[in-house]
Amino acid sequence: MNNLSWSDFEKVEMRVGTVIAVFDFPEARNPSYKLTIDFGEEIGIRKTSAQVTVLYEKENLLNKQVVAVVNFPKKQIANFRSECLILGAVNVKGVNLLQPNFKTQNGLRIL
Repeated sequence: MNNLSWSDFEKVEMRVGTVIAVFDFPEARNPSYKLTIDFGEEIGIRKTSAQVTVLYEKENLLNKQVVAVVNFPKKQIANFRSECLILGAVNVKGVNLLQPNFKTQNGLRIL
């Protein structure tokens, strides 16, 4: 494991956002959804793909608050352009998304 300095960590923009749309993503190599996430006024709306189909149904993701990295370069995934990286704990059953315990303002930074 590589150690990071505090200044390295501060460069990672992890923000809270609310999922406002969820679509199937059959073109993806692994089962995935396309998510549209509202990160508030400063950052706005971002799209991403997420391999969370094992633990989550589309209906359960809608209006769920999540944590994502918003300052990675955009990434092309099949015919879709991912604009952020949603965070989750990965285990043998799938990806368990990170989320705040309480309703949180969209766009707040995670430190």
